[in-house]
Amino acid sequence: MKNIKYYIGMFLALAFVFTSCQDDDISMGELIAPSNVTISAEVIGVDASNPNGDGSGFVDFSATADNEISYHYDFGDGKSEISSTGKITHRYTTTGVNTYTVVVSAIGAGGVKSSTSLEVEVFSSFSDLEAVDMMAGKVIGGTKTWYWASNLPTHVGLGPVEDDYGGGEFAWEAWWNSIGPWDEEKSCMYTNEFVFTRLEEGLTFEQTVGPAFIPGTYAGDLGVAGDTCHDETVATTMFGVKNVSFAPSSSKAALEGSYNEAPYRGTSFEIADGGFMGWFVGAHTYDIISITDDFLIVRIIQTGNGFAWYHKFTSVKPEEGAVEEFESQYNTLVWSDEFDTDGTPDPANWTYDTGAGGWGNQEVQTYTTNAENVTVSGGSLIITAKADGSGGYTSARVKSQGLQAFTYGRVEFRAKLPSSQGTWPALWMLGESFSTVGWPRCGEIDVMEQTGWDKGTTLGTLHWFDTGTNGNASYGETTSIGDASSEFHLYSLEWTEDKLTVMLDNVAFFQMDNNAGLPFNDDFFFIMNIAMGGTLGGDIDPAFTQDTMEIDYVRVYQ
Repeated sequence: MKNIKYYIGMFLALAFVFTSCQDDDISMGELIAPSNVTISAEVIGVDASNPNGDGSGFVDFSATADNEISYHYDFGDGKSEISSTGKITHRYTTTGVNTYTVVVSAIGAGGVKSSTSLEVEVFSSFSDLEAVDMMAGKVIGGTKTWYWASNLPTHVGLGPVEDDYGGGEFAWEAWWNSIGPWDEEKSCMYTNEFVFTRLEEGLTFEQTVGPAFIPGTYAGDLGVAGDTCHDETVATTMFGVKNVSFAPSSSKAALEGSYNEAPYRGTSFEIADGGFMGWFVGAHTYDIISITDDFLIVRIIQTGNGFAWYHKFTSVKPEEGAVEEFESQYNTLVWSDEFDTDGTPDPANWTYDTGAGGWGNQEVQTYTTNAENVTVSGGSLIITAKADGSGGYTSARVKSQGLQAFTYGRVEFRAKLPSSQGTWPALWMLGESFSTVGWPRCGEIDVMEQTGWDKGTTLGTLHWFDTGTNGNASYGETTSIGDASSEFHLYSLEWTEDKLTVMLDNVAFFQMDNNAGLPFNDDFFFIMNIAMGGTLGGDIDPAFTQDTMEIDYVRVYQ
């Protein structure tokens, strides 16, 4: 196969004028404009049947000059790029055979430039008309406005670019972090509006309402505060009408990964002239994970290749403060304990872990079966952590091991949590195989945990054995809660053979795909406890005397 070559040499002299308003005698070196600027191009995939290339749209460019520092390419399709070596590859994405005028400017000391140009004729066969229609509509000249899907959980997620922790997680949102609906920190960006306009060929993009959110992972590159919004003086390319081009996806996630057990769409789009959709990380190319007429999920790799961000947008403007409640597929109550009989917990449902020893987490409490630590009263199970007056602490750990265990379904704990610093409450589940295979091979599902130092947040976490690292693997997310100790809240799990979803008050805040290689396909039993100190309890308030967790009920629907 051949590549067609273009070659042209040209020298343009630039006049340079220097003036000074100072009287000081300052000597400056002579500013010499680059000379002998040349440019050549190779269209990839040329042969007798394809005189303008193989349809990929790729062209290799090479420029040379004397007295140059770098090169600026204007590719003639609304895109431009800097090259320090003069060599660069560009992809043209407008379908059909098109001619482009490419201008290369050799940049010298002080920014002086000399330029030359050539024309290239390129064939591009890639098209995703369906995606174009859904992004902007089918009417030429028509527009569609998109907004952050701020009413949905994980409308922003963070994961690795290519590191695979098993099961294709490099292609899945929120491996490291995600946010819940109407996240307070991100609230400054929920005013954003993104307008796509349909053209005869493709689209344009314009962010019409700012500001731009800059995450902490990228703020250091700009020397600005992170995890907050900035205006156009920082995100200088935020506004203005910009061309949008489409190309086949080339990321590992799009080619090898999946999202919700479905492959990526295989289409990417690039916003020219530094454009981006509200979240500024120095990159402008998005993989389309999925798209409908009113919902768009994309993935963008932050400049520097260390982080992948996942974003969800909607063409229906969310109502401020409104959240989308989870719709469960399980509606038949198959088991519950309503804690309606005062006294000791029902022995048909509950037994206990007792003793001390840190429990593998440097905890400092001793678990007992004493009524002062665990009792049923007033329609609730009451677990009380107490200082024992001698520098120690007692508490209770109630479990259904060997009594009640379930596979799949919706599990609900309605509970009120302790508020004291150093308390570590948990509503969770362990695999019934714990006694034979141990942890983490048995699997662990933490429906609710709360640290000892942050009582405005709860955690949901999954643990399992990772054969790659030969140890514990875990995936967890957090969500905000304002009154966990003063009001009852519903902490729940939707568990299917395909997915595990953890919710607060029937609003999902994280999900993870299930598969046959994970332990989440067998019976699990329940555990409810308050630990003191340890890895998630932290420092205990020196004035601590006692605190309680109240559980109104535990229910299982299938």
